[in-house]
Amino acid sequence: MKRRNAAVVKGAYHATPVFVAKAEGAVIEDVDGNRMIDFAGGIGCVNTGHRAPAVVDRIRRQLDRFLHTSFNVLPYESYLAVCEKLNALAPGRGPKKTLLVNSGAEAVENAIKIARSYTKRQAIISFEDAFHGRTYMAMAATSKTHPYKAGFEPFPTEVYRVPYAYCYRCSYSMTYPSCEVFCARHIEDTFKRVVAAESVAAVVVEPILGEGGFVTPPAEFYPTLGAICRKHRILLIADEVQTGFARTGAIFACERLGLEPDLVAMAKSLSGGLPLAAVTGRAEIMDTPTAGQLGGTFGGNPLACEAALAVFDIIERENLCARANALGERFRRRAAKWQAQWELVGDVRGLGAMQALELVRSKSSREPADAETAQVSQYCYEHGLVTITAGSYGNVIRLLVPLVITDAQMDEGLDVLEAALASVADKKGVLMAQLT
Repeated sequence: MKRRNAAVVKGAYHATPVFVAKAEGAVIEDVDGNRMIDFAGGIGCVNTGHRAPAVVDRIRRQLDRFLHTSFNVLPYESYLAVCEKLNALAPGRGPKKTLLVNSGAEAVENAIKIARSYTKRQAIISFEDAFHGRTYMAMAATSKTHPYKAGFEPFPTEVYRVPYAYCYRCSYSMTYPSCEVFCARHIEDTFKRVVAAESVAAVVVEPILGEGGFVTPPAEFYPTLGAICRKHRILLIADEVQTGFARTGAIFACERLGLEPDLVAMAKSLSGGLPLAAVTGRAEIMDTPTAGQLGGTFGGNPLACEAALAVFDIIERENLCARANALGERFRRRAAKWQAQWELVGDVRGLGAMQALELVRSKSSREPADAETAQVSQYCYEHGLVTITAGSYGNVIRLLVPLVITDAQMDEGLDVLEAALASVADKKGVLMAQLT
């Protein structure tokens, strides 16, 4: 840690003071020999597990051929194979084409470029509590100010923000279902009062908010939003960077939420832990930019492409979509008891294995329990479980387990999380008793 502090910038944050030495499946071993269960998955990058044997095998075979030529100079077959697979898998209608890049933020940036090129419009609409990356256009579309945006101003213009379907903290003080998804329908008012519909190129949205706290919208939200976008010829960009590749019980969350995107940005678990991202969309849209307007030196690196092809096989062979649903149910059964038992657990939500707890100081006030959330996270890593937090208020514990985790490992991790919640809730109860 002393070497880290001396050599690495403060801005490169890490959630734990644990240095990893080895990882296999859903288990991490640190440099001191401690073994820990991983509920963070490299921020959702290893749905197929750490060092999945099929992924490692394909990478090793590629090492004997070549490491880099740049697809912009000398193309190679594995890039084509990944694009073909994504064209077949990605949600949305009609023939598709794909661009490979390096990171989720880069995918979002390119999706916005393509949308603007196709529509000849400038404006972008994104959502409160959204996270789309740390590059400038991605930051402009991102909502959370600290730590992502503060001090980096000014941002690119023509980005407008509207409230998301965050039913637990409704921006309009309404209640679902009597609200009739007012948050989606209210975008029509945005076109009258904030930005003209004919100026909007695209709405960019995470099907389920990631860094924003795993907020899952009601069933009517995306069909309503999609109908409005189609009415005004506005493109829908689905940011599936964190939700993609079986995490939610389907290859893409769009499939389960009634979201029909024109463009899909993806990354993270696409390549089993190597840097690879993509934009896939309707061919007529994707082909609007001319030769040379899209690309990058390392986009679609051959090692990452080979890893991605192995990931596709693993997801299908091991039926990880079904496994994600089973893991989610296993979590929710335990979490429902925690919610009933402790005032600390305000909301339990998610889809498939993409599940979360929102912690509050009281269920009546719903005051975010950010300090308590940090205490829960610390207790977990001190007792052999790696977790990460989320949410605009820093009060969400999110579940990003590798989908290959065993039932025994999952239960052991949930035991630690339960003990952490009990420890923090009990301390909170003692403190409240002393104050009264």
